[in-house]
Amino acid sequence: MSDHPVPPRPGQGAVSARLAEILRVDHAGELGAVHIYRGQRAVLGAAPGHERIAGQLAEMEGHEAVHLARFDKLLTDHRVRPTAMTPLWRVAGFALGAGTALLGEKAAHACTEAVETVIEQHYAGQIAELEGREPELAAELSKFRDEELAHRDQALEEGAREAPGYPLLAAVIRAGCRAAIKISEKL
Repeated sequence: MSDHPVPPRPGQGAVSARLAEILRVDHAGELGAVHIYRGQRAVLGAAPGHERIAGQLAEMEGHEAVHLARFDKLLTDHRVRPTAMTPLWRVAGFALGAGTALLGEKAAHACTEAVETVIEQHYAGQIAELEGREPELAAELSKFRDEELAHRDQALEEGAREAPGYPLLAAVIRAGCRAAIKISEKL
């Protein structure tokens, strides 16, 4: 995902159509993030000796739930439908979270690092695009981006890059995130 602003398409309704894409995809991303953390907590929260990471995951899930609630409201306020992929993203997010947690704490952190890296870039492009025409939304996205960066940095501090097969694991997760972004904008 490029961090260069997407110019609005020409034509009547183009700016509102682009705003709908932005809100739809950001809602989908936050929904997916909540379910990733839920999947990780389902595995690691039930395993003895993982209380520390379970607490970290619960805190990060709480941040994502706040973001999701805000996008729920923005979708309603702007009369934008959520992505048709919502049921799949719930299941896929939970499966990704649980699957990486089954590989261990480092893999769970690698998942967070990979996802948040893509999301940071995605938000940066949207912020640049919206600063001129939707400055309040751009400011909110900046705040959310900063929280996503804090999650990424925490994952790195916890050894995300020490996960078994990290380069491949991170590359697959990043590619999946980028594909989900493109799909969620349109569907």
